[in-house]
Order: sequence, then structure tokens, then C-alpha cells
Amino acid sequence: MLQLDTQSLQQKMPQTLKSTVMVIGGAEDKVHGREILHTFFTRAGGTEAKIAIVPCASREPSAIGDRYHKIFTEMGATSIELLDIRERTQGEDPKWQEYMEECTGVFMTGGDQLRLCALVADTPLMEKVRMKVREGKIVLAGTSAGAAVMGHHMIAGGGSGESPNRSLVDMATGLGILPDVIVDQHFHNRNRMARLLSAIASHPDRLGIGIDEDTCAMFQGDGVIEVIGKGTVTIVDPGSAFATNEQQVGATDPLSLYNMRLHILCHGDRFELRQRISRPTHP
Repeated sequence: MLQLDTQSLQQKMPQTLKSTVMVIGGAEDKVHGREILHTFFTRAGGTEAKIAIVPCASREPSAIGDRYHKIFTEMGATSIELLDIRERTQGEDPKWQEYMEECTGVFMTGGDQLRLCALVADTPLMEKVRMKVREGKIVLAGTSAGAAVMGHHMIAGGGSGESPNRSLVDMATGLGILPDVIVDQHFHNRNRMARLLSAIASHPDRLGIGIDEDTCAMFQGDGVIEVIGKGTVTIVDPGSAFATNEQQVGATDPLSLYNMRLHILCHGDRFELRQRISRPTHP
């Protein structure tokens, strides 16, 4: 018999968010229009921005950090700091915490989300970032692995191309910047719908956010997600009537998922987090 965990399905109000948090699906345009990166640059203060680049998800942090440094310099930024963290103790560096006091934008690059969390989760530096996001004092962006870490529950890995099942997704603890969502990136590009559905089956009190490449789900202080970029943002809402056989079947058995709502949003479309309704660009 299917069971409905009514306690876990209680609709939670999202935590108050004053800053813009840009969750990018990876492979964003770095050469031509650079729309997503330019939006981050502009919202962080434009030529007056003080930008911190966090490249530690990558195993080549200097190379990827220098690439974004060059991009933002070309846009006109004059104050950019590369937080090349390779040991957790560096998250306590007073120099970086001092820079964070004046920082207006933080950009987390792609790579390995487990590596990123292992190096910065619960460090004084990341706690300061989280606090400044809540206070509305910085714009935070993360691409690929930097997007995956945004939720409290994080997709650490898994498969694709199968029916939803428990073994299809590996979960871990993320940074909790947007604790009420579970993010997956490179979404339709890597056929990850079943992976996200499997994650939501295990955590039906969360909202699933699947973001395509060169696409951004921009979480704004008014409780609205706005989509920018060339692809789509997929929102999986289990809702209060959701039911699944997830606890009654084996790890590789297919899952039954009932009463889910699905939104696929394109550039300019919006989604209201509190009411859980979409606002199309062209109704």
C-alpha cells in the first residue's frame, strides 16, 4: 500500500531571502553575449562590484578561477579576489573574511560538488556568505557543482536514462543556501529528469529544480524565481497530495509517483515560491 507522510509534506514557507541567488545549470556562455554572467556582474554592482570567485569545486582551481577573473575584468570589474581554497583551514583565513565584509558578489564555479562542500561547508567563510545572503548584502551565483550545493539536500551523483528508482540518485548534505529546494544541473542535456524525481520521492517536502545548461534560475528577494538563458528550468512540485511507494520497494525497483505538478519554464518565465504557481512570459 502506498503511504503518504503527511508530516513531511506540510507546505513550508521558504526562508526569507533578501539577496539574488543565481543557480546556473552549467556551461553558461562565456564568449559571446555572456548574458547570465553579465547579469551577475550587473547585480553585484557593475564596475563598482567587489567580486569573490570560489573555484575550489574544480581540481584545477587556478585555471578555472583565472578564466572567470578574466571575464569579469573584461566586463569592467576592478576588485576581484580569487578564494583558492585547497584546505578547510583556509576557510578561517582573516584576509578572506575581511574581503567578504565589503564583497558584493560571490561566484562559485563548477567541478565536484562533494569536493566543494568538503572544503567550505560550515567554515567561518561560508557562514559569512550565508549570513550576507540572508541580509541582502551580496549576490551569490553558482554554476554546475556550484549550483548543486545550494540546497540542504544535495544530489551528489547518480545515473540517467532509467525509470525513477532509489538507486538512481546519490544524496549528500549541501550548503543550505536555499534549503527548501533540491537542485540538479546540466538537466535535460544529460537526461536527469528521473534522477531528480527519485530525489524528490525521498524528500517530498522539497521542491525539485532542474536547470539546463546556459540557463539560470534566479531566486529573488520577493520570493520569485525568474528564468534567464537559452534552456529551461524544470520545477517538480510534490505538493500536499503527493504519494509514492518509495518506502515499500527495493532500491532498484521502479517508483510510483502520484499527484506531482510539473512546470517547464523558459527565458522570462517566473515561478512564485510561496504560492507555488508559474507566471509565463506570454500567458
